Amino acid sequence: MAKDITSLSGSQIGKCKGGQSKSRSDAYSRMSVPSKASSYSGDDRATVVKSFCRYLLEFLFTQVGVGGLVVCYTVCGAIAFQAIEITEETDDLIEKVSVRRSAAVSELWNITNHFNTLNRGQWDNRTHVAIAAYQADIIHLVLAGYDGHTVAERWTFPASLMFTLSVITTIGYGNTAPRTPYGKIATMLYAVLGIPVYILYFRNMGKVFANVLKWIYRNIYNWTMRRKNAVRYSVMEKEVDGQAIEEEEVLVPSTVSIIVMVVYLIIGTIMFAEWENWNYLDSAYFCVTSLLKIGFGDFVPGTSAYGEASHAKLYIDYFYLLFGMGVVAMNYYLLKEEVMLRVNKIRKKIREASAKVRYAIRRRA
Repeated sequence: MAKDITSLSGSQIGKCKGGQSKSRSDAYSRMSVPSKASSYSGDDRATVVKSFCRYLLEFLFTQVGVGGLVVCYTVCGAIAFQAIEITEETDDLIEKVSVRRSAAVSELWNITNHFNTLNRGQWDNRTHVAIAAYQADIIHLVLAGYDGHTVAERWTFPASLMFTLSVITTIGYGNTAPRTPYGKIATMLYAVLGIPVYILYFRNMGKVFANVLKWIYRNIYNWTMRRKNAVRYSVMEKEVDGQAIEEEEVLVPSTVSIIVMVVYLIIGTIMFAEWENWNYLDSAYFCVTSLLKIGFGDFVPGTSAYGEASHAKLYIDYFYLLFGMGVVAMNYYLLKEEVMLRVNKIRKKIREASAKVRYAIRRRA
C-alpha cells in the first residue's frame, strides 16, 4: 500500500513538474513573440522617419520649398541670435553714459562754484577742458555701440529677423550687429551656411516668378488676339481646313518685366514714405539700394521708434525684401531668355549670310 502511494505520488509529482516545465516553455515562447514584433515595429518606424526626412528634403529643395527653407532658416537664426546677444552681452553702455554725464555735470558745477564769474578766463578754460573730455568719452561709447537703447530693445525678434536676412542676402545694413564673441562667431558660421541657401532661393524663385508672369502674359496675349480675330472674322476660334491652330509660343518682352519691377518699387516707395515720414526720393533710394543688395544702412525702416508698430513695419519690410529679390531674379531670368533668343537669331542670320557668301563664291569660281 505504501509502495502504491509512493509510486502514485511520484507519478503525480512528475506530471506536475512536466506541466510546470511545459508552461514555462510556453511562457518563454509567448514572451519571445512580442520582442520580434517590437523589432519589426521599430524597423517600420525607422523606415517611416527616413522616408519622411527624404521627402522633406526633396520638397525643401524644390522651386517652391526653397522659399520655405529661407524663411525657416532666417526664423531659426533670429531666435538663436536673440538668445545669444541678450544673455551674453553684459556691457551696459546706457549706464556708462549716464554715469559719465552725471560726472560731467558735477565737474562743471564745481568749476562754476570755485571760480564763480569773477575769473572769467579761468572759468572758460576749465569748462572747455571738461566739455571736451566729456565729448571724447561719449564719442568712444558711441563707437562702442551706444545708441540710446537697451540690448533687449535692439534685439527684438523682428530686428533679429531683419539682421539674419541682411546677413544671408549680403545687404548688411549695419544698424544691428553682434557685440559678443559668441554672436560674432555665430554670424560667420551663419553667413557661410546661409549665403548658398539664398543663392538657391534666388535662382529657383526667379524661375517660379518668371513662369507665373509668362502664364499671365500668355493668357492676356491670347485673349487679346482672340478678340481681334473675332472682330475681324466674326468668329471666336481660328480654324483652317477644319483644324484649330495651335497657339504660338509667346515670349514676355523686356518692357513688361521692367514695368513689373518699376511697379514693385513704386509700391515700396509709397509704403515706406508714409510709414517712416521719409520723402519719396529717400524712400525710392532705400528700395533700390536694398533690392539690389547695396545696403548702405543710412535708411533702415523701423529704427526711428520702438514698439508694436515698429515691429509690424519690420515684418512687412522683411517680406517686401524677400519677395522683391525674387522679382529681381525674375527680371534677370526673363531678360536672359530674351537676350539668348536675340543672340540665337543673330547667330542664325550670320550663318545664313555666310552660307550665301560661300555659295556666291563657288558660283563665280
